[in-house]
Amino acid sequence: MLDKCYTGRLGTVRLETGAYFQHHYYRLGGEDTTADITEGLATRADPPNYVLSRWLFLRLLGVVYFIAFLSLALQITGLVGEHGILPAGGFLQQAHAAYGSGAYRLFPTLCWLSASDGMLSALGWAGAALALLLVAGVAQAPVLLLLWICYLSLTVAGQNFLWFQWDGLLLETGLLAVLYAPTQLRPSLECERAPSTVMRWLVWGLLFRLMFLSGITKLASGDPTWLHFTALDYHFWTQPLPTWPAWYAQWLPEWMHRGMTIAIIAIELLVPLLILVPEPWGGPRTRTARRTACGVLVFGQLAIALTGNYGFFNLLAIVLCVSLLDDTALERVLPLRVTAGDPEPRWKQYAIRGLAPLLGLVAALAFAREIVQTLPGARGTWANPLLDAVAPLRSVNGYGLFRVMTTERFEIVIEGGADTLHWREYGFRWKPGDPARHPAFVAPHMPRLDWQMWFAALGSCHQNRWFVNFLVRLLQGSPEVLALLDRNPFPERPPRFVRAVLYEYHFTDSATRHENGAWWRREPIGLYCPIVSLHNDQEDLPPRVP
Repeated sequence: MLDKCYTGRLGTVRLETGAYFQHHYYRLGGEDTTADITEGLATRADPPNYVLSRWLFLRLLGVVYFIAFLSLALQITGLVGEHGILPAGGFLQQAHAAYGSGAYRLFPTLCWLSASDGMLSALGWAGAALALLLVAGVAQAPVLLLLWICYLSLTVAGQNFLWFQWDGLLLETGLLAVLYAPTQLRPSLECERAPSTVMRWLVWGLLFRLMFLSGITKLASGDPTWLHFTALDYHFWTQPLPTWPAWYAQWLPEWMHRGMTIAIIAIELLVPLLILVPEPWGGPRTRTARRTACGVLVFGQLAIALTGNYGFFNLLAIVLCVSLLDDTALERVLPLRVTAGDPEPRWKQYAIRGLAPLLGLVAALAFAREIVQTLPGARGTWANPLLDAVAPLRSVNGYGLFRVMTTERFEIVIEGGADTLHWREYGFRWKPGDPARHPAFVAPHMPRLDWQMWFAALGSCHQNRWFVNFLVRLLQGSPEVLALLDRNPFPERPPRFVRAVLYEYHFTDSATRHENGAWWRREPIGLYCPIVSLHNDQEDLPPRVP
């Protein structure tokens, strides 16, 4: 495709994308005899193209959106439905009572129109359908905007169950993608509008913040396990939902744990710097640096995914890494060659010029705030009116994964009974329970109740209002909530009493596992929540403690 045009004294020379050409002019001597000879010599490679790169990035983002929405659609009514653990309707009513009309700005969600089970499910399934349109390349920019609105709506309505960092990361990635995507409506495997360089750098900046903050906050927090390189002595068995390879990783030699810890910190602190090298400084070497950064960061995400279940986080991080690859690198592995067509329309260019500086500024402020607030004793000391203004959109965030390593593992076991002497245990689908059950792979599905149970065990039942609501729903026998569990020991009628017992869990050693096949050993600590029952077995009354 001819896309560059150079005009010289003897006419116009069109050059294919792929090389810059330097023109040398020679004058032949002789009176009144002059001839200009143009000699095209390839001197250096073109700047890399990112048309195919964006094409792949957006379609992979559609895959992540599809997984996120599908995962939510299967759980949302049990979590925040009308008979769920934290009903969204009640939450929005309380928000409006507290903030008046300001609640619409502070809690932006389509669920203000309706917070019924039908509305929540419709948002989930509509998001999954829109994600498939994005994968197909249909009306990418409008579809991305609708996806962002739907996911923001569910995130707000989801309350405690949708406050994870990767929910914010998906919203931030999706918002940037709205401006990064081409405005053409019909999909094409050959030609798309030229991508914006500024928006590409903002996407790269998000990846840089995600990775670099994950490293710097580990050190800034002052956590001794990171400072002494002992974090992996604890991580594999204390993380929320370990996989079975985590059991084997736990029993690797200590020197390997130390080496892996140092490697993690080095990758998160040093490799992201390769993203930021300006193209004119390094030429082809810059391309190699970014490809290297992509490879190393993807390897790190795959290693994390091998030993732990983090929903769609690892996949989303890998999709961001893919944006670093230029078209030349991708064309070696993909049988596609997507070229740049017409530039974006003027209104889109003006929109990017107006919004990109603002997005860059708030991203820089969020970056600085995350580091400052991670310092010991500094949390809550940073206030910025611009960040506060955009906070309700949840689309400009700080990140810092595993900044403080947990060194103990507590699990909550919920038991029910017809009396207060005989108890039967509820079974969760994914979180550790039965010591003999092996840790399983569940990602990229995000079992949000199982995850939330891990956080609840770090505090008390009085600090987790949702947990008390959960017990009430078990007493009521809510089908939507019971569907979130693996085993209901009371299939015929709900129990009269429930309680929560706290256990300390550890991975078994090789000898124990060889002897009885158990993956975990557990020791009771005491009651996490005392015995709870309903007043006169009425659904609409609060629980009481006998």
